[in-house]
Amino acid sequence: MPIQTDFKFNQKHSGAPAVPKTTAKAISEVDFLGLLRELCGDEPAGNAQRTWKGPGFNMIWRPNKPDVTPGFGNQPHFLQLNMTDETLSFTDISGPTGIANRGLLQKDIFLGGVAYLQTINDSFDNTGQHFEPGVFNNVPETENPGESETVVRMGSIPHGTTINMQGRSFTAPEPRIEPTSIVPFRIGSVDDGVTDLLPFAEQDLSTPTDSRTDLTRVAELDQAHLDNPNLFLTDVLADQTITETVVLVLSSDSTLPGSVPDVGGGTANIAFLAGKGVPPAGGPNANTPRVSAVFWIERGADKDGKPLLQLQYTQRVILDFNGLSWPHVTVATLRPIDPSTVA
Repeated sequence: MPIQTDFKFNQKHSGAPAVPKTTAKAISEVDFLGLLRELCGDEPAGNAQRTWKGPGFNMIWRPNKPDVTPGFGNQPHFLQLNMTDETLSFTDISGPTGIANRGLLQKDIFLGGVAYLQTINDSFDNTGQHFEPGVFNNVPETENPGESETVVRMGSIPHGTTINMQGRSFTAPEPRIEPTSIVPFRIGSVDDGVTDLLPFAEQDLSTPTDSRTDLTRVAELDQAHLDNPNLFLTDVLADQTITETVVLVLSSDSTLPGSVPDVGGGTANIAFLAGKGVPPAGGPNANTPRVSAVFWIERGADKDGKPLLQLQYTQRVILDFNGLSWPHVTVATLRPIDPSTVA
């Protein structure tokens, strides 16, 4: 379900005689949302909403304390696997003026904003797994700091982490989906899927273990799709023809080479997650230092030649605990629940 609100920003622009009361075009012919418009559509006018639903997959290495949490094996980690049902809803909150950011070193800027609500349930027993409210922003080019136009995702996760991800939006004929890795690596190592990897027995589905989700709960999962969860996305595309794609590339870490923007962003964790001291007596319970994601909003035709609009994404969260960085990967393929939005 979407966030139910009729709230719209309506803030004075520098030099304007009064706050406009009509539409965004009273300020600019340019849509404040830019390429984010496809997330929410353009109906109803003023607070456009679009809700997407569909299947996905989630894997997370999570910490385990065997002496006090029996039932999850005897290792200090547990590999949780979920086939998922997801709902992702968007509501335009930009209003007629956009969201005013007042500047000291340069003129004011006005952001486009889309509120979102993400809910994910386990498809085996419909248990709730994830709830996340937040906002996507479209940020115009700025002179101070000198940055090109960017997009932002700000989200709040009930376990105790908030994320501020930044990046680029662009168009392409079709999605380009690279493999992703679930193999842990040493904290501080380059996250390139190659350096300082430490594979564990739980990754091998042919190896019986109590430190992994019962495989009867994820009967559709095979080894190839666990090794590279992005295969769930490319499988869907195999019998589709995609002709237009909006791509959103986001990361919380702006220090990486080539980052756009190259400042800002990050994550914040509550005390329980961040921890104190160093292992083995101290350290994090499960600190999240960074998050990255790619969204593809795709138009084209399905296998029967019918018009297609779908949203695919892959997200990679890193959890630091017990001296290692542990990947947490979530993927999904979603369609609008209102088929009239596809045309």
